[in-house]
Amino acid sequence: MALIRTSQRQSQRDKTSLPSTSGRSREAERQSTSPAREKVRRSRRLVGVKHIRKRELIPFTRQAAGMLNAGMSIVATISTLQEQATHPGFRSLLNDLRATIESGSPFSEGIARYPQVFSDIYVNMVRAGERSGQFAEIMKRLAALLDSSARLVRKVKSALTYPIVVLSLALLIAFGLITFVVPVFSEMFESFGSKLPAPTQVLVDTSAFIGDNWAYLLAFFVIGGWIMQAWARSRNGTRIIHRLTLRVPVFGELILKVIIARFARLLGQMLTSGVPILDALQVTANSTGNLVVEESLLKARNMVQEGQTLSDAMEGKPYLPILLVRMSAAGEKSGRLDEMLDNVADAYDDEVETMLATLTSLMEPFLMVFLGIIIGSIVIAMFLPIFQISTVISG
Repeated sequence: MALIRTSQRQSQRDKTSLPSTSGRSREAERQSTSPAREKVRRSRRLVGVKHIRKRELIPFTRQAAGMLNAGMSIVATISTLQEQATHPGFRSLLNDLRATIESGSPFSEGIARYPQVFSDIYVNMVRAGERSGQFAEIMKRLAALLDSSARLVRKVKSALTYPIVVLSLALLIAFGLITFVVPVFSEMFESFGSKLPAPTQVLVDTSAFIGDNWAYLLAFFVIGGWIMQAWARSRNGTRIIHRLTLRVPVFGELILKVIIARFARLLGQMLTSGVPILDALQVTANSTGNLVVEESLLKARNMVQEGQTLSDAMEGKPYLPILLVRMSAAGEKSGRLDEMLDNVADAYDDEVETMLATLTSLMEPFLMVFLGIIIGSIVIAMFLPIFQISTVISG
């Protein structure tokens, strides 16, 4: 019996010692949390971080660069900008960022916890500036880079907004006429007792089909849109859509020039900031926004990693224009690759502005004609029977 009690007491002591072991294992597990999971976890703490846009980030970067150039410390700079911030989510972010820096972490590590706000390009350039001792200069370059990128995006959006609005308005008016106006005329047409003209009959049949099957049509478009969205999110679907986008006449060329201008600008600035070329190519390729161009750039990066020059690696790759290849070759020979890439970006920016101005001037009359044809065809089809009746009566 004594032996049994002794063994029971020993087992109880073993059980009581287990929590400390599990506690140590849980602590080790917490310490081994992946950086990506830590980024997401820290980002989710703050309310409104996902809604921060570039209109908050660009002034922050520009003002931070000015304060750092004036000799202010990074903590004092963040504190001052936090007091001036009007966006609640951005103010909370800066507060957490200041606490992170005060705890001993570098600025690049602090902003890396918010991938929704600070891109990989931003983080890598800041990290390179911290290592090279040119932190204030890098922030100044970042501000100029973000400003030029946002300006180009605004120009493209403003040029494309007008045709999208006009086309949407034309479709909305046509749908309204077919759905609500044509049925009223169709009742009047039935009293004529004669055969309707072919355009009018097609219009009446279309209106009747939509009126009788609107629920099925709505379900079809909803389910079809959901399937298309799921397919577009897959890698193959994204690749096909991006490839077709670049093959659209005129607009495909415009989109490709915007992509190449952005890539050259970002790569040139990252190389100027001291980011290694392999890291810079990886980050800039992922930020192109087009999968087929990204794959071409990643193939070129792999060839650079094997020892080839950047110009040789980009030679013959799909959607990488010859101007980019030749200017890169000249920059590598002269040892000024970053400057040549900036020149490429400037050249494509000028071409994009010229194309946007030309397209804007040409699209206005084209869209007006298109709108007149769509609406005019429906109106003429509705009034054709009335014209014929008046002709018969006058005869």
